[in-house]
Amino acid sequence: LPSNASAERKHMLRIYGCDVVETDPLSGTDGAQREARRLIERDPDRYFYADQYNNVANWHAHYEHTGREIWQQTGGRVTHFLAGLGTSGTFVGTSRRLKAYAPAIRCISMQPDLPLHGIEGMKHMPTAAVPGIYDPAVADEEVTVGTEEAQEMARRLAREEGLLVGVSAGANVHAAVRLA
Repeated sequence: LPSNASAERKHMLRIYGCDVVETDPLSGTDGAQREARRLIERDPDRYFYADQYNNVANWHAHYEHTGREIWQQTGGRVTHFLAGLGTSGTFVGTSRRLKAYAPAIRCISMQPDLPLHGIEGMKHMPTAAVPGIYDPAVADEEVTVGTEEAQEMARRLAREEGLLVGVSAGANVHAAVRLA
């Protein structure tokens, strides 16, 4: 992962027993992906790379499960769906399922407003290596969120709601509140 990833994220990975390989922070997740591919090519018997950015099982899982769960748990009263773009699997799969239920549902993709941002896990699509599973045609609308807005919302969720979430969740909630 990029060396500028949060200390909390690195700590959590180490708790799970990972050997963390840090990459150039200016290369973001794209650089981490390149390093993962290099490790696989060098020693394919030692490493496994699920490649969630290009693996159709990613968006299919959200189509089969997340979209259905949202539909069922809301009793089909969904009017809008908003999700951030990282691998893009959550947004693409869930949006496709929800639109299969009700084509009028508005699906909004969210991404950072700048190429160099601090919203871990999110991609600024105009400047990033675009995931092979990403389909921009799924979005009815695209919105952006700044790093500071995402950080402030994460702090607000902790302070006001007791929810200890990361900056990417803060970005999603900020965009959803703005949309609402």
